[in-house]
Amino acid sequence: MSTRAQIAIEVRPGEWAHIYCHYDGYPRHMLPALAPWTLEDILAAKEIRQVRADKIEAFETPREPLVLSRPTCQFCHLYIWQDGAWAEIIPDPCERPLP
Repeated sequence: MSTRAQIAIEVRPGEWAHIYCHYDGYPRHMLPALAPWTLEDILAAKEIRQVRADKIEAFETPREPLVLSRPTCQFCHLYIWQDGAWAEIIPDPCERPLP
């Protein structure tokens, strides 16, 4: 079973690319796995099967990231680069989009 997540990266003011991650999106795995990777590394992958500290496994034919006006949690977890490190963002439950 997969724990899906998104990584939101501000590419321009008011434009956040949301990179999908299919497996192991829970914070205990994801935060250490993201630590060695730069924003550019994540953006280059476009759509990710799994992030590990030694490898980003992207989908073979990735889709372009969804671009939204702010970080938006659409799956189980959302991560952003904040104050020099990756962080999980816990959204207000009222802000989550309906399925």
